[in-house]
Amino acid sequence: MVVKMRDKTRKPELLIPASSLEVLKTAVIFGADAVYIGGEAFGLRAKAKNFTLEEMAEGIAFAHAHSVRVYVTANILAHNSDLAGARAYFEELKAIGPDALIIADPGMFMLAQEICPEIDVHISTQANNTNYMAYRFWYGQGVRRVVSARELSLSEIQEIRKKIPEEMEIESFIHGAMCISYSGRCLLSSYFTGRDANHGACTHPCRWKYAVVEESRPGEYLPVYENERGTYIFNSKDLCMIDHIPEMIEAGIDSFKIEGRMKTALYVATVARTYRRAIDDYLESEKRYYENLDWYRAEIAKCTYRQFTTGFYFGKPDETTQIYDNNTYVNEYTYLGIVGELAERAGNTCARIEQRNKFCVGDCIEIMKPDGKNVPAKVLVMYNEEGERIEACPHSKQLIEVGLSVVPERYDLLRVESGRSF
Repeated sequence: MVVKMRDKTRKPELLIPASSLEVLKTAVIFGADAVYIGGEAFGLRAKAKNFTLEEMAEGIAFAHAHSVRVYVTANILAHNSDLAGARAYFEELKAIGPDALIIADPGMFMLAQEICPEIDVHISTQANNTNYMAYRFWYGQGVRRVVSARELSLSEIQEIRKKIPEEMEIESFIHGAMCISYSGRCLLSSYFTGRDANHGACTHPCRWKYAVVEESRPGEYLPVYENERGTYIFNSKDLCMIDHIPEMIEAGIDSFKIEGRMKTALYVATVARTYRRAIDDYLESEKRYYENLDWYRAEIAKCTYRQFTTGFYFGKPDETTQIYDNNTYVNEYTYLGIVGELAERAGNTCARIEQRNKFCVGDCIEIMKPDGKNVPAKVLVMYNEEGERIEACPHSKQLIEVGLSVVPERYDLLRVESGRSF
């Protein structure tokens, strides 16, 4: 097979996850080139909200109106009993026209090729693609994009790039949670709880606290102390490559993928906006990228995370890539809601939002804008659904109208620093 290198400066795609229609729209507005979503079956995030077929169609239409692509996950490792349902599902997807399907299982791939050959197929990281011959195999099947295994270094990806066809695309994770098992093929959840990670029902036992039991003393639990809390021996730090955009681009990666199809709109807005600006800054001016590194680092730390690591990209992970003393997230900001329509009420321009966490009249909050600005604002007035003035919105997903000292725009995101007192 004859291959040739292509231009390394080709702009990589920024691929963002979405757990719901609201989050999809946030990803689109805050800088995604493409969004990946799951339906109500056949994806590996069964506990995510996921999309009904109607929501999927609406999301695809919204994304396409903003020149953003949509990929649908169908990356379970299928059993015989899954195949009839998968066939019907692909028939439904054929009608609404996503830009690609993300598939791991060869049987699912064959069904997709048979039923909707006009929809591109991207081969999932679950297929464990760790060498250039695997990429060439999928190219021979008509595939033009493969998601690299999490276990590859940047030097290995560079070698793959050199030895596959120019038009073939490499998609690699750039940010988000890391799995303890090989490219996500985990049996712990199924063993402990009967919920199969490879069917999208993972209970994340890698985040649990463990002890040791000696074979001849059953029931006698011996704590493995790193500190007084015990140890979380499988609990990886989160991947973050915001400091290494140049190396990711130079490796020849075509799509930078963010993990997090169970995350909130605040997480999605934060990572999309930060990586969008970092990629664009670097491609426009290397100097500008390095001058803004502190801003990228500060902003990316405002979404939920479990400390950061560079994963396998610069060599095998060691003991410093694990978190041994807890399984909780760092959460510096609290998500309040997304600005919907603006309306005039009693001389105030009010933003309609579906509240996600309690806040009150008089609070100082922050308007997070897609262009990178963070605008402080004070809550001046608040109304409930009946148009009555209220002082606080304590009920989750309460529909309210809120007047701020700075008038926001539609799709701006409202947040507040966690633990801040007013």
